[in-house]
Amino acid sequence: MITLLKNGKLYDPAHGIDGVVQDIYIRDGCIIAKPNAHEKITQAYDLTGKVVMAGAIDMHSHIGGGKVNIARMMLPEFQETKNYSEPDAHVCTPNCSHNATPSTTDTGFRYIEMGYTAAFEPAILPINARHAHLEMGDTPMIDKGGYAMLGNDDYFLRLLANRADQKTINDYVAWTLAATQAIGIKVVNPGGISAFKFNQRRLDLDENNIHYQVSPREILKSLSTAVHQLGIAKPLHVHCNNLGAAGNFETTLNTMGASDGLPMHLTHIQFHSYGTEGDKKFSSAAAQIAEALNKNKHITADVGQILFGQTVTASGDTMMQHLNAKHANPKKSVIMDIECDAGCGVVPFKYRDQNYVNALQWAIGLELFLSVEDPWRIFLTTDHPNGAPFTSYPHLIRLLMDKTFRNGAFAKLNLDAQAMSNLTSLNREYSLYEIAIMTRAGAARLIGLNDRGHLGIGAAADITVYTDQADREAMFSKPDYVFKDGELVVKNGKVVKVVWGATHTAKPAFDHSAEQGLKEYFEKYHTIQLDNFKISDDEITQDGRGQVITHTNKS
Repeated sequence: MITLLKNGKLYDPAHGIDGVVQDIYIRDGCIIAKPNAHEKITQAYDLTGKVVMAGAIDMHSHIGGGKVNIARMMLPEFQETKNYSEPDAHVCTPNCSHNATPSTTDTGFRYIEMGYTAAFEPAILPINARHAHLEMGDTPMIDKGGYAMLGNDDYFLRLLANRADQKTINDYVAWTLAATQAIGIKVVNPGGISAFKFNQRRLDLDENNIHYQVSPREILKSLSTAVHQLGIAKPLHVHCNNLGAAGNFETTLNTMGASDGLPMHLTHIQFHSYGTEGDKKFSSAAAQIAEALNKNKHITADVGQILFGQTVTASGDTMMQHLNAKHANPKKSVIMDIECDAGCGVVPFKYRDQNYVNALQWAIGLELFLSVEDPWRIFLTTDHPNGAPFTSYPHLIRLLMDKTFRNGAFAKLNLDAQAMSNLTSLNREYSLYEIAIMTRAGAARLIGLNDRGHLGIGAAADITVYTDQADREAMFSKPDYVFKDGELVVKNGKVVKVVWGATHTAKPAFDHSAEQGLKEYFEKYHTIQLDNFKISDDEITQDGRGQVITHTNKS
């Protein structure tokens, strides 16, 4: 069976295609070359005047694991009760969903209805990985994957403290990826989550964790080297030290050099771009951060844009979440630890446009988007749900593409914040081609998804079709069609067929003798056995919910 999508205007940056009218042919879930004349087209869609892109990829969104489930449950006052009808009825979790943290069912449906076909959980605590995969496995419609957290776990810090060689570190990183079925490695506040347990309340890049006597810089260099030497496509995913603290831009600038020129990704960089100028001692350092990003080609970043309204912050950074708990709205929080390896902090929060700090955070994020020159190295995120729910992406896209709309929103902000921002002097408006880079081609290349994020021959037929509208928020909120692996799953912004996406993993080779030391450690310190820690392919694919796709090396 061959499906034809004809006369669509394609935006496919992976192949340099910028608004070119072309036909797409689909067979067996993949994009194929134009078939021979004798091969029959079984279904055709006339897309004349429509915008066609690959399915969007959210490379950083908290969609599975302990902290997001806590976030779902801790705000019952905002929960919605839903009675699902076909085709939704078989995936029923109606009473633990609200706009900031939708249920697993709603997460899959809301993503695909916006034209997103994949999302990646950026903070899987290895000992909690099974929980994360169970939740992602219960999320229909989209592909999933995750980044395993290292850099604050006792075993790794002991290796560094004892001056283990790089091969030993590499074997541990590779083993962790295989055991947790993750596709990348994440480090949150390197060394700082551990230091918090020893009563350190801040940890700068070159300050030692008082227990292990290792610094965040050492942690970053070791892990980025391991990721690079193992051939993992996704660069080390770094949540810098001193998140949210005034003056933290200096830590961020210094962190860019911590990998000694190896690729490194800085996440939710908006929260790490703060200065101390002005009467309120809180200012934008977006210009300095953007300048450094433009110069340091080995660094990529996602923004973590905040948008106004109720949300809930959920982070593995217990050090900073403990500090921020006093700002909770409503007044409640959860700060917890798991197996002494890491934990999470969950703090509800409401961003307000008349609050000086919130308004300036909003402006800082947009300043970063508009000042970083290369759209292949900056990515559209809200750090869902920390800055805003992922469902706000269409609104964010309009802010980036429409200067008049953006300036109108800016004019409603706290006046003191307006005075501290240069946002209105930035005239850039993102093009459809650049949006396709940030949300499709660039994200796929960063993670190492060679058959996603583009419309070339051999690609998975994850395709989104939009009506071109001047109101970009309306355009990106409701696609005409979404195809997942070649099947029509969304029509006119509504799900018409439920499917299950794949789980993407990386499993580089490692010396299996490394397990002996790990086994002894587990028996002495952990409450579970080493073999129970590991997650098999069968666990992920049970009940027919998708497949495991393993990415072994850089392309």
